[in-house]
Amino acid sequence: MNTKKYLNLEYNNDAYRVEQMDEIKIYDYKKMDLRDAVVVEGFPSVGLVSTIVANYIVTVLNLDLLGVMDSPFFPTVSVIRGGEPFSPVRFYGGDIEPGRRDSKKIVVFLSEFQPPSTLIKGITTTLLDWAQDNRCAYLISPEGLIVERPEGLEVKEKLLFAIGSTEHVKETIQAKGIPIFQEGLISGIPGVLLNEGKRRNFDVFCILSETHENLPDARAAARIIEVMNALIPEMGLDPAPLYKEASVLEEKMKEYQKMSKPGGKRTTTPLPSMYG
Repeated sequence: MNTKKYLNLEYNNDAYRVEQMDEIKIYDYKKMDLRDAVVVEGFPSVGLVSTIVANYIVTVLNLDLLGVMDSPFFPTVSVIRGGEPFSPVRFYGGDIEPGRRDSKKIVVFLSEFQPPSTLIKGITTTLLDWAQDNRCAYLISPEGLIVERPEGLEVKEKLLFAIGSTEHVKETIQAKGIPIFQEGLISGIPGVLLNEGKRRNFDVFCILSETHENLPDARAAARIIEVMNALIPEMGLDPAPLYKEASVLEEKMKEYQKMSKPGGKRTTTPLPSMYG
């Protein structure tokens, strides 16, 4: 049986996955000493939480474009911003404390597309290989968390948890007073990063913030920024603009719900400017 998908509709699934993993590569545009750097993974998640977090860090810290992750299996698109083309998966880097000579570095991987399940292991393997080759300190994976609650139940504060790949990460989470995620499933890239980090004994933090299922959630992203500030005190990012963005979106959604009632006027709801 022909194992090349281009020549035959029937192909060997295992061979296809190996081919995908082999053809996911990272290309450096700019070299930077990333020893002991923090890596943040920003592939789209529930509520676009990771995308909002990643975009916010890149924007506020004014990080430089360092390179791209690419593969023949990625979407054939160019992301245009400010009249400039960008790859759908790219990474940025720079100082956690801009202007300080001895500042630690941070790297943010940012993507506009949600990878299919067949690409997830290849992406995570490539990402961790690159992080370890560059002697980065650890990786943070922000993620949205869907919590099933009785209908109509009013919630004052949404849940937030963290989970790690190593005992060192677990001790760090506990020392910062962050609740540990005890039971459940973490799927997609964050889940595979945790499993692969445990296998390699590489520190992976996954921060889970309760979020809306179908809406960009800047409030959940703001809470993750607060946790990241606790983990990286020198970063000190102000989450207030994200909370403000969340309030604007929530008011727009209330207005939309009113207009959508029978006899109401139809309208559209703009997404927050920091959603990605």
